[in-house]
Amino acid sequence: MDKDNCFNDISDKTWDNFVFAHPKGNIFQTMALCRVYEETKNYSPIPVAVIDSQSQKIQGVLIGVIIREISGFLGDFSARSIIHGGPLVVSDSKKDITTELIQKYDSLVCRSALYTEIRNMFDIKEQLNPIDYYTHKDHLNFLINLKQPEEKLWSQIHKSRRKNINRAEKYNVIVEEMTNPEKIPIFYKLLLETYSNVKIPLADISLFKSAFQHLVPMGYAKFFLARQGDNYIGARAVLNYKDRIYDWYAGAAVNSLSFYPNECLVWHILKWGIKNNYSIFDFGGAGEPDKPYGPREFKRRFGGELVNYGRNVHNYSINKIRVAKFGFKIYQKLSL
Repeated sequence: MDKDNCFNDISDKTWDNFVFAHPKGNIFQTMALCRVYEETKNYSPIPVAVIDSQSQKIQGVLIGVIIREISGFLGDFSARSIIHGGPLVVSDSKKDITTELIQKYDSLVCRSALYTEIRNMFDIKEQLNPIDYYTHKDHLNFLINLKQPEEKLWSQIHKSRRKNINRAEKYNVIVEEMTNPEKIPIFYKLLLETYSNVKIPLADISLFKSAFQHLVPMGYAKFFLARQGDNYIGARAVLNYKDRIYDWYAGAAVNSLSFYPNECLVWHILKWGIKNNYSIFDFGGAGEPDKPYGPREFKRRFGGELVNYGRNVHNYSINKIRVAKFGFKIYQKLSL
């Protein structure tokens, strides 16, 4: 079979049809999200495909994105390449196609990013075995089963978490779905407060403006706000695709954490997922098993299944990564 790795002749519809039909197809490998990345400041999406030159059928696709989360002089030392949920190949046995996709992608990003990290959403160790220059790392996640009655899911949530959800209700915390793009600055401010508090760079507001404009009308994204009276105290965005809900971004007002906006937002989304026939809520990662990670305990207490699909990493320049780590420490010290 003759193959070609040019993707310019593949329409968005053809690409997304391939992803949708794939058993491991996910929102992060769609051109719909790729177009959002194109409109995001400091994001550079890289789509790669392998097609059969005779039949012109897609044999595999891969979308990654180069992210520069720090502006200014540190920008060049914050560039990292992330692949979520890919590559997607017609058959797991077609390891040559997997290899071709990864090698082509590497050739496109190696001079622009410090490293590439493949964030696995399924167990694809066997599929990635030939890519031996990528190092596998353990990385946890929680998956919550939504194909069960609400009452049963409630019983699986840790007692302390249930108490906090009930307390939020007593404090008159209300969750509302965002339908007006004018509230994006409010949403973003809550995210920024959380990310600044833990000194982690946050994506530019253009990511959320573009996602709201393009993905929300398609049913691929939802934005939620938690409100107490006239004050917005919590925010959460999820991505929706096929039968899965992907936890995407979250934030809360630090001085309002005692009203439990994070807990009530997650519970609201879980209930919404059950009512709308979703199967899985993907918590979006729970850190490395041998390293402390605060959000892991928060997620664990919602009673999901703990999985370890891991991540695969390839460093393009060890020396630049050392400089990047030093630069990131400076950024953290300078952050408010």
